Amino acid sequence: MSALHLDAEALYADLLGGVRGLLQADAVLVGIWSGGAWLAERLQRDLKLPGEHGVISSALHRDDFSSRGLSGGADHTKLPFEVEGRHILLIDDVLFTGRTTRAVVNELFDFGRPASVLLAVLVDRGGRELPIHPAYSAARIALPRTQRLSLARDEAGQFSFEIR
Repeated sequence: MSALHLDAEALYADLLGGVRGLLQADAVLVGIWSGGAWLAERLQRDLKLPGEHGVISSALHRDDFSSRGLSGGADHTKLPFEVEGRHILLIDDVLFTGRTTRAVVNELFDFGRPASVLLAVLVDRGGRELPIHPAYSAARIALPRTQRLSLARDEAGQFSFEIR
């Protein structure tokens, strides 16, 4: 599958079904800022889940924090529920090295100890540097390390991909 032909909306439909199969009783969705947060927001609505989804940022726990600082100047973490003892389903747009996921899990544990944490992603592009694996990915692709794949969202809420 060529990255240039990835249909983000079709992959979202696939992710929706995959997430439905991963949800446990009392599970909450937590989207990783920013593409994962967009996905979690739409999944929360489409799955008709009660309450609100959470949003989590990797900014404060990144291993490159000293060179990157806070993205956008602020931490975007908002968890409108207790983390302690909850089943957390992390949602992200693109999984690459695993470093963002590692940082997010560290951030999550600052709020309590969840019963479990699973990861679901729209696209797994390989290239892992850490032992992190999604419980579900809508697509797996290979891209050169120099290319960046990111999710975009238009004003109507429709998803597409940007490749740089």
